[in-house]
This record gives sequence, structure tokens and C-alpha cells, in this order.
Amino acid sequence: MTKQRNLGGRFTFPNTSVSLYRMGYGAMQLAGPGVWGPPRNVDGAVAVLREATAAGVNHIDTSDFYGPHVTNQIIKQALYPYPNGLVIVSKVGFRRGTDKSWLHAVSRQELIDAVHDKLRNLGLDTLDLVNLRVGGLAGPTEGSIEEPLTVLAELKRQGLIRHLGVSNVIPEQLAEAQKITDIACVQNFYNVSNRSDDAFIDRMAREGIAYVPFFPLGGFTPLQSSVLDGVAVRLQANPMQVALAWLLQRSPNILLIPGTSSISHLRENLDAAGLELPSDVISELNTIAQSSATTLPYPPRALSEKSGRDLRGSE
Repeated sequence: MTKQRNLGGRFTFPNTSVSLYRMGYGAMQLAGPGVWGPPRNVDGAVAVLREATAAGVNHIDTSDFYGPHVTNQIIKQALYPYPNGLVIVSKVGFRRGTDKSWLHAVSRQELIDAVHDKLRNLGLDTLDLVNLRVGGLAGPTEGSIEEPLTVLAELKRQGLIRHLGVSNVIPEQLAEAQKITDIACVQNFYNVSNRSDDAFIDRMAREGIAYVPFFPLGGFTPLQSSVLDGVAVRLQANPMQVALAWLLQRSPNILLIPGTSSISHLRENLDAAGLELPSDVISELNTIAQSSATTLPYPPRALSEKSGRDLRGSE
């Protein structure tokens, strides 16, 4: 029997009744190698999702460009009809090419089609929360996001979307987005080694906006640090659990969506929410970013085609 876990407490989105446990689950790795096609073991993917929700997870992050369409179809297969309180967060703004590439898809029709695809694949009448993914695979880019976000705001007014967020953005783009619609969350690349968003996170905490780091464990370049390893040994945990616990203690508006296709890794990730880091340990972990060069969320090869390794951290 799956045990209920301490999932880091709850966060309530501003001006809503949506309350999520801070430790969620990212579904990207439920697709096949290269985030393309079905997984080798569909039953195993279904089991991971059911284990997550049985443990109390009520926040699942997904997208139809994982597969494409595969992860949403597996989510429906595993969990429909969905448990009360489960919030499925999805992303739009990319599509997959026939060569497995990742292509921008932010035209009006592409966004409308993407929302309807998600509704169909998930078996829903309304999407709980949709994030507009902008920028490049290497990180945010400057420029207006008004046009694509306005399309999503229209779909929200039509009742197809309840809440909106943005992903891979800079502060100026969040400010622009807030003039168009209420923004529930921001998803950006951030972890104990890559902390360029520190001030951004603090600003959003003051405004009550959730910050959801993608690749919290490093993604295609897994976190590697002798400091992280040493702390993990002393705390009788593994380095990835320490990295997740650090994020939860970094700010109360941080929500996590680590992903895995393994039940054992899922349990390790969820257990990280119960790991309390003493202040001296946090100070020690804070030195990692000071001594680390900023890395991209994807290696150069993955900018055109993502690899298929078990990343232990969802985008």
C-alpha cells in the first residue's frame, strides 16, 4: 500500500481556490527515448502516475509536445476519471517536427489547436492551467509575448482554460503578461547550481505568484557537485534529494515537478519533501552556484534533438 507523504506543504495560487502540494510530478519522461513516441513499458508509466497520486501528489505537469501527445494519453489512461483536487498543468508554444525537432508554435491557430488537442487527449472540458512557453531552448529571449498570450486569454474567457502561466520568461515579459491576464505561475530553469532567477523568485514571492523550476535536478546535464555529495552523505540522503529539499526551503512560492519513469526514483523524490536542511547546510549549498559556471538546460546537441536519458527532473 502506498503511504501518504509530506509533500512540502501547500501553496494557493493568487485570487483562486487552487491549492497544491509543493511537491508535484513532471510527466515528460513518460514518453519514449528522446521524449518521442510511446515508452518501452506503458504499464510501468501508468504505475508511476498511480503511485504519485496515491502518495498525495495533486500537481502533474505535462504537455502534448511530449511524445507528441503520448504523455497526456497515458495520464488519461492511468488516472481518468481524475481524483478530486488533481490539477493538471500543461504547456503550449512548441510542437514536434517529423524529425523529432522542437519547433516554436505560437501562431493563433497553433495555440488554438494545441489547447483543443490537450482537451481531447486528457478527456477534459476545461484545462486547469496552461503555461505559454516562449523563448528558445537555450533560455529566455527578449521580446513581446503579447500576441500569443492574448490568444490564450481569449480561450480562458471562453471557458477552455481556468488559469494561465508563462514559461522561460524574463521579468519584463512577466510584467507585460500581467497587463493582459492574471498569471498564476512562472516556469523557468533554476536549481541549486543555476540561480540567475534569485531576484525574480523573491519578487514573485512578494506578489504571491508560484515559481516552478524546470530541470530542478539539472535535466540533460545532471547536477554534479562535491558539496552536494558531501552534504548528502552527512544527511544520509542522496544528492538529488538534497537538491530538491534546498529548493523547497529556498522560497515558499517554489513548487517542484521532478520527473522520472521509475517508481523507486519517484519515492526518493517525494521523500525529499520531508528532508529538513539546517541553516549551516543551506549556507554550504549556497556556495555551489558561486563556484559553478552557468550551464544550459540542454546540451548543444539537444538544442535540435533532446536525448532520451532518465533525467530525474522534468521540464
